[in-house]
Amino acid sequence: MNQIVGLIPAAGTGVRMRVDRPKQYLSLGPRTLLEWSVAALAADARVQGILVVVAPGDTHAQALDLPQHCEVLAAGGATRAETVRNGVHALADAVPNPERTWVLVHDAARPCLGAGDLAALIDGALDEDGGLLAAPLADTVKREQEGRVAETVDRTGLWRALTPQMFRLDVLRRALDGVAGGTGFAAITDESAAVEALGLRPRLIAGSAGNMKVTEQGDLALAEAILKQQGRW
Repeated sequence: MNQIVGLIPAAGTGVRMRVDRPKQYLSLGPRTLLEWSVAALAADARVQGILVVVAPGDTHAQALDLPQHCEVLAAGGATRAETVRNGVHALADAVPNPERTWVLVHDAARPCLGAGDLAALIDGALDEDGGLLAAPLADTVKREQEGRVAETVDRTGLWRALTPQMFRLDVLRRALDGVAGGTGFAAITDESAAVEALGLRPRLIAGSAGNMKVTEQGDLALAEAILKQQGRW
């Protein structure tokens, strides 16, 4: 039987928010961003456990109100990919069958993941190559050079990668280990890119545009509105 677990990298500093703490610990109503993101994964009964990976020396995580099946590991790295790799190795050491375990990697600052999107991802990504939530690009895309338009890019077939991204644990471990020994973590901005480097083609699962990532101060009000519309607040 397949086992599904969640992994949330939460070791970033969120410097663009210009606040006194990492952005995942900012309050959004009754919960922090990280608590909302954990709750979104925990809402699906098929997710049997969640691992949150924070920075070494993190003093904020101990104050969080997390579900019983959620654990915190202070093993964050210098990049997202390194943090995820550390978490993946911890999971691989803890589960009996990594080849039968699937891991959902979700952003700590993406609190508005809807239950329908999560269910669609789990249903659609259980194959060898895994999958990710994504949204087709709707806007015209420009390539910039020295502050001016260099060209208009054909957006046909272009999608925005969202999270969660879901892969078999042993495949993701092999992919991230390969990155560590090759181009380096800095070039990998999501888990799919690492898996693609193995020659695999993850499935794109259409997700809601409401599954936004909080990056700047103005995003907090929008996230609040989405959570209330979802009936989660």
